[in-house]
Amino acid sequence: MTGNRQSGGRSGGRGPAWRDDRLWQAGFLVGSALGAAATVLGRRAERAARQGLVDWSRAEQVAIDRLRSAPGSLSPADLTATEHEYAAAMQRIVPRLSAALETDLPGVVERAGVVDRAGWVHANVATFASLIGTLEEELLDQIMPNGGGLAKATMALANRWVTTRQLGFLLGFMGSKVLGQYDLALLSAEATPGRLLFVEENIRQTARSLDVPLGPFRTWIALHETTHAFEFEAHPWLRPYLAERLERQLRLFSREASDLGREALRSLGRSIRGEADGAEHWMERLMTEEQRRLFRETQAVMSLLEGFSDYIMDEVGRDLVPDVERISARFHERRQARRSPFERAVMRLTGMDVKLEQYAKGERFVRAIAERGGPAALRAVWAGPESLPRHGEIEHPDEWLSRVMQATE
Repeated sequence: MTGNRQSGGRSGGRGPAWRDDRLWQAGFLVGSALGAAATVLGRRAERAARQGLVDWSRAEQVAIDRLRSAPGSLSPADLTATEHEYAAAMQRIVPRLSAALETDLPGVVERAGVVDRAGWVHANVATFASLIGTLEEELLDQIMPNGGGLAKATMALANRWVTTRQLGFLLGFMGSKVLGQYDLALLSAEATPGRLLFVEENIRQTARSLDVPLGPFRTWIALHETTHAFEFEAHPWLRPYLAERLERQLRLFSREASDLGREALRSLGRSIRGEADGAEHWMERLMTEEQRRLFRETQAVMSLLEGFSDYIMDEVGRDLVPDVERISARFHERRQARRSPFERAVMRLTGMDVKLEQYAKGERFVRAIAERGGPAALRAVWAGPESLPRHGEIEHPDEWLSRVMQATE
């Protein structure tokens, strides 16, 4: 019995040791396989994460999907049938505008097109991609450094998923509002001329909601966008001036984006809730002094661009657009109409509230200098970068008149 117990003890001693050895080897193999798999997955995730901050094709699809429920959709045949209406309007607009502004606008008619909301989104995805592309590499280095591993890659991919859908939402929201656009790629390597886009679905819906005749309303909108073409194409210094400031803003942003942190979220939260925090926009509160200066210079120019177009569409429109006073009055009432809390939050979030302020401030400025300085003042404002309104002059046109017009006398 004792011998049997000893024999059993020896075999029992060898058995567990053998099994432990095999389990250890198996565990080692499994661990090695998991480590190798994690390394492979990490590298693949890094490559995927470094493909870009945004999945642009997906963002475009998100926007278009949101726009499917917008009222008044048109077929491609409907859009094509409308092209001759805009061509005829442009044939009337260009000579009148050229005479009023004392400059020729060749080629604008040939570069006009009618699009649906999805077509507008498609055109602007390229613009957004160009803007973000200028700072993408530097931001990716911050978010997803080479060799950052699976954890950082997973976070970067999650950020891209969120950013893609946010931009898709933004494009969808804007695509339901925009009536027309002078489409100009400011940061394009080639200085290709812009083109005019008319979003027919939105134009028809807006004319219906304002209860104004569609034909004159089309002409009025076309006059506004053609004036934008005049601003850039008759003054070739303007495009590089704006592009240079935009590029500098983006470079500064990309260097300092990692430092925005919680203050950005707090400022954004206050803005979405509509809580006033001084005279600055929430975007300005996140900027350095240099960024703020560039931002304000750009905002002054944008106010001039929008205000000048609004002024011209009414002044030239008097002899060109039937019942222009009623169209203008109802359109401006619509701009100032009370919006839902959701719309106000989105407009603050995207900066579209700034754009509406630009229209109002810019038009008051242009009308004031035209009344006090006449055609010479309207010509002088486009003479060059030194003649552009500076920060504060948009609100005080007398200061601009004193600085610019007295210097030219």
